Amino acid sequence: MRLAFWKKDSTPKKKKSTLREWFDAAVFAIVAATIIRTFFIEAYTIPTGSMEGSLLVNDYLFVSKMSYGPRVPMTPLSVPLVHNTLPITGGKSYSESVQWDYRRWWGFGKVERNDVVVFNFPHGDTVMMESPNEDYYAKVREMGREAVWSSYTVISRPVDKTDNYIKRCVGVPGDVLELKNAVLYVNGQPATSFPHSKLLYQVVTNGKPIDADALEENEIEVAGGNGNVYLLFIENDQVEVVKKLQNIVQVVPFTKTPGDVGSIREWTFPQDTTNFKWNVDNFGPMTVPKKGVTVKLTPQNIALYRRIISVYEKNTLVETATAFEINGKPADSYTFKMDYYWMMGDNRHNSLDSRFWGFVPEDHVVGKASFVWLSYKESLFSPRWSRLLRTVTALEK
Repeated sequence: MRLAFWKKDSTPKKKKSTLREWFDAAVFAIVAATIIRTFFIEAYTIPTGSMEGSLLVNDYLFVSKMSYGPRVPMTPLSVPLVHNTLPITGGKSYSESVQWDYRRWWGFGKVERNDVVVFNFPHGDTVMMESPNEDYYAKVREMGREAVWSSYTVISRPVDKTDNYIKRCVGVPGDVLELKNAVLYVNGQPATSFPHSKLLYQVVTNGKPIDADALEENEIEVAGGNGNVYLLFIENDQVEVVKKLQNIVQVVPFTKTPGDVGSIREWTFPQDTTNFKWNVDNFGPMTVPKKGVTVKLTPQNIALYRRIISVYEKNTLVETATAFEINGKPADSYTFKMDYYWMMGDNRHNSLDSRFWGFVPEDHVVGKASFVWLSYKESLFSPRWSRLLRTVTALEK
């Protein structure tokens, strides 16, 4: 009996070309980066001043996907490492031919009150291509739907392809929120006050101007003024500094009067000025929706829940003057299928946040802001050394 033994093939393998080696390395790098970006950590840039002075324009930070559990992509057919628009050519970077239901893997915890959170912009499901940074729904209220559609190219975007926003979560599911003269109350108690949060103040002098060098030294922004009255954006920990400057007579928050809803552009959520005479400084009380909780529906409160029922939780809602139908059945109540959050910028008088577009559904949550790895003022040649490699928690103190 003869035994056959395996013998190693001595034929030399063909060596890969340099081009093939570079191609394989590039594919591996893209796949690895996509996995890390989708499920673990992703880099973001602060583009606006809505979170000043906790986070500043041109802060580059990493956002942890593991903090709340990575969200499985709902629009899986997408160009790697690109969010919603192709570089150079523009246009969609994804295909909506395949859409997956919302699922989130295990994470280290849930969104907590005062977390700085990155999320998909709830009103970003409809966009005007010629003016993508404007709120489509605010524009419709101002101009009318037909005028907007005749003036702009309007497109829709799936949840995970709407623009990314970053704000502070000030209300978690079940919280009762209220703003009184720009002071936020959560469940009847004043909310945490962060030293670098900003408000607009009216500053009155004795007739002489404020020292411009002192304002520049303290990085205090002048929003306007007339004569001896100035409007300044001032951080909480700078108020006493401003009061001690020469020629200052009075420093008071510049807030809207309760009940003053202002112009259409100033209308706050839920944009029902008959039943909710709220504004950016006087708002609520209002309860943040919680999964499993049932609310009574009335013609007076439906504006709070209309978008939740019909858009976020994908039901068919029909309204008459006195009654409602949900999915073809009469309804006088509704039970929430998801948790919701209330997000606000630290720069309270210069922030497009939940006061204008309402609740943030849990399926819109992307991750938690972790730490700043790079920060600069006008250019890379003017770095903010004190902010480099600092956690968001440390920077907000």
